[in-house]
Amino acid sequence: MNKKRVLTGDRPTGKLHLGHYVGSLANRVRLQDEYECFFIIADLHTLTTRPEKEHIQELRQNVYDCVLDYLAVGIDPAKSVIYLQSGCHAVYEMNLIFEMLVTLPRLARLPSIKDMAKAANLSDETLPFGLVGYPVLQAADILMPRAHLVPVGKDNEAHVEITREIARRFNYLYGEVFPIPEAMIGDVPTLVGTDGQAKMSKSLGNAIFLSDDAKTVRKKVFSMYTDPKRISADIPGTVEGNPVFIYHDIFNPNKAEVEDLKERYRRGKVGDVEVKEKLAAALNAFLDPIRERRAKFEAQSGLVERVIYEGTLRASAEGEATVMAMKKAMGLAGLWNHISRKGREAIERAQAKASEEQSKG
Repeated sequence: MNKKRVLTGDRPTGKLHLGHYVGSLANRVRLQDEYECFFIIADLHTLTTRPEKEHIQELRQNVYDCVLDYLAVGIDPAKSVIYLQSGCHAVYEMNLIFEMLVTLPRLARLPSIKDMAKAANLSDETLPFGLVGYPVLQAADILMPRAHLVPVGKDNEAHVEITREIARRFNYLYGEVFPIPEAMIGDVPTLVGTDGQAKMSKSLGNAIFLSDDAKTVRKKVFSMYTDPKRISADIPGTVEGNPVFIYHDIFNPNKAEVEDLKERYRRGKVGDVEVKEKLAAALNAFLDPIRERRAKFEAQSGLVERVIYEGTLRASAEGEATVMAMKKAMGLAGLWNHISRKGREAIERAQAKASEEQSKG
């Protein structure tokens, strides 16, 4: 029995952090055992908000770091397809065709586009069409391997709905080519940053990276935001919403220790130093095997590039088959085949005539 296909991935903006692990990577490692997973490194999507050449030049290292972190957390290229978006020419053609199947007002209603524009400091005057059309390119990504499922949080379900609308419209106009993908909606956790902000982010400087060494992790933990009202260890502190305890709940497997720390913290019987020391130890114990695998893969020259290359070839083959199926359904393949056949015949006749005239001369 064929497995259902899953499509998900990341924009390559650099090394991945604990927020990525909690929000998506841990789930992807589980998914690859049950589904046929396609993990896209969406470098074209970075151009929607970062089209400058200096940012494009950063992509090589960012893609490498992203895939190296994939491998380090346990994503297995023997089970899953890891591929580079820009290396799949089918996605360009599909994006162009899909642009004809969705209206501008429909795209403009998506709140996520406004959020992305705001995050990139773009006004109505500087908003590029590529950002408005982001969901169309995303539809091409999803439908290129003809994915059945797309893991998303509830707040991103609207993007998958755009893809569903495009797939349904294409199938209605030209014939059944695409499965109608479903949003695999889960409770996508968001890890707070070390500074207590709602989301961990490289750009905010509040991230603990999967590749950070033990010393760096400890330093970041000791700089973490706690309870601002607690100016000494003997003052009862608040556990709820406290970033240090949020991290303990997620990454410290010793639940008895965590509950003991919480109980003493509430009574003013433990200081931040002990709480953070034990968190640093728990985080480093969690990250040690990831760092070890990362170092092992990094030491193998060309391994990461081979994984991307082989995955992109596989994804490209899927994309070429999809585009051919689309063109056949639309009648475009027949048009080109007719023109190319007639064109070749005309060239052959002209060459034969020229050869005949030359022999007579």
